[in-house]
Amino acid sequence: MSLLLAAFALLLLGALAPLLLARNPRAATAAGVTCAVAGSLVGLASAVRALCAGSTPDWQLAWPLPLGAVRLGLDPLSAFFLLPLFILGAACALYGRGYLGVRPRDGFSWSFFNLLLLALALVFTARDAILFIMAWELMAVTSFALVIHEREQDHVRHAGWVYLAASHIGMAALVAVFFGVSRAAGGALDFAAFRAVVPGPGAFGGLLFLLAVFGFGAKAGFLTLHGWLPEAHPAAPSHVSALMSGILIKTGLYGLLRVLSFFAAWPAWWGGVLLGLGLAGCLVGILQALTQQDLKRALAFSSVENVGIVALGLGLGILGAAWQAPVVAALGFAGALLHILNHALFKGLLFLGAGAVLHAAGTGRLDRLGGLLKAMPQTGALFLFGSAAICGLPPLNGFASEFLIYLGAFHGAISTSGPMSAAGLVVIGGLALTGGLTLACFTRLAGSVFLGERRPDLAAHESSLWLRLPMQLLAVGCLLAGLGAPWLVPWLFPRVLTGTFPALQTLAAAPTASAAVGLRWVVVCAAVVALLVLLLYLFRRSRLAANGVATAGTWDCGYLQPTARMQYTASSFAEPLARLFQPFLRAKSEGAAPAGLFPQPATRSTRLRDVSTDRVAVPLFRSIAWLAQQVRWLQHGRVQLYVLYIAVTLLALLLWKL
Repeated sequence: MSLLLAAFALLLLGALAPLLLARNPRAATAAGVTCAVAGSLVGLASAVRALCAGSTPDWQLAWPLPLGAVRLGLDPLSAFFLLPLFILGAACALYGRGYLGVRPRDGFSWSFFNLLLLALALVFTARDAILFIMAWELMAVTSFALVIHEREQDHVRHAGWVYLAASHIGMAALVAVFFGVSRAAGGALDFAAFRAVVPGPGAFGGLLFLLAVFGFGAKAGFLTLHGWLPEAHPAAPSHVSALMSGILIKTGLYGLLRVLSFFAAWPAWWGGVLLGLGLAGCLVGILQALTQQDLKRALAFSSVENVGIVALGLGLGILGAAWQAPVVAALGFAGALLHILNHALFKGLLFLGAGAVLHAAGTGRLDRLGGLLKAMPQTGALFLFGSAAICGLPPLNGFASEFLIYLGAFHGAISTSGPMSAAGLVVIGGLALTGGLTLACFTRLAGSVFLGERRPDLAAHESSLWLRLPMQLLAVGCLLAGLGAPWLVPWLFPRVLTGTFPALQTLAAAPTASAAVGLRWVVVCAAVVALLVLLLYLFRRSRLAANGVATAGTWDCGYLQPTARMQYTASSFAEPLARLFQPFLRAKSEGAAPAGLFPQPATRSTRLRDVSTDRVAVPLFRSIAWLAQQVRWLQHGRVQLYVLYIAVTLLALLLWKL
């Protein structure tokens, strides 16, 4: 715990130093970046140490406030979530130095960046309800400040307010969850007390679960609660987008897992809820990503899809625990947790790659990009590497986590009968369809940005070392996580699962060990094939360089010098699939096509609609706005009446307490 406290101190110093050095932008930037990297490395060491030890004693600091205390803990679940936080935090800090450069107001940005890392770490380690809610609110405010970094633009301010509103709506549900659990625990606020006396999975327990799904799902980006993701991610600086997609949305998954750990047993319908949300999130998220015209917006919708994959694994695990299928339960949870780590690595890499494209080309619009691989070979190769990882191609890390979920679903479909078998088939079909659409989506993104001919008005250059080095580190992480998964899974997940969830005390060890054997064969064979392909490529390249090969135009159907206007656009690539899934996408075309022998200039555009947002989130916000208008008369500006409100509230609370 001492290492973690040292990391907190460094991050707090990184929040204060840029403010004190605000008059010297170069020194403020250097202090912010140095403290963020140093704090992340120290925090990473503390997380690894805690995982190796199994657990560490809690740390407590009494405070004069009437409620609770500062209680911090580092159990295996907290330590596991700290791993991607500090890995991605250090990479994003280095990247941000090159992305933002040195500007007068960047000291405030680095102050909020360090505060965000500190708030995220506090969320993962808080062992008191009040401290957890305070850290959650600090996380929301600091990330809001980072999202509106370019606040002079209208769409950035709009995205920031959407994100802040979504955060506080979710916060209201979380307060209700902890209030209900605390009432059941006799007013206690310590998480250890919650685990001892939390209500069983009856009506009240089910209500707490639904509130937790709503509150934490708003941060995680569950379908119908994800509307802030495609708004906030494109608006924020790219290193902030990577941190938000890789880690911040994982706080919602962590919170849901922490609430699940309070229960000694889970009813099957909880797993059904998560299974349904996960399946819908997978399909709708990747379909929206497949048809977006902005690179970062497409990556944001892809995060909805990956959160859906995690929800599928969690739902499958809960069903396995409820229906006494230990192999299904262990593999579902192990696959979900491993995908949380993997998504942080490859989605962080992809967002940083998108930021490098935006930084070099000045635009993220897919129809204005193309042919950048010649100008940005290293950035293009790293983006293609991340695309292969997110598509689940072995031996990269995206494959390992999906393999575990597939394996659990196959076991449920074959070795059991009834509802468990049906649930396994649903997971298999949903993952298979999602995997195919993901491959099409990232083929489209990588091809439309880096392949083909460069557009005549597009100028680009290779990224600086500040931008390339973090992407290279994350790419190495994707490779190592994929190659090491067969050995990581049987070592890590039994202690994370059995050490956290009472409902899984006897389920995790044997199934993950046996699954690792099959995973090991697949990973080793894929690694050998990939190595042979690489060696053949290097051999061919050396032979061509030694012999000197002349190039000349060949028969090309009359197109000797194709231009960018002749190649597929991102829209034309996605059009067949968009038509096939039109009932789910609800795209609306505007304008008219050219007509007649001598057509006049015509334009035609397609506007995509997020049906779940339009049908759920927008009516919800409109209802809240209408309700606010009805009680607006209470806010009249008279201080005397405001004091009266406070007095009446206190009197009501005293009477209620009596």
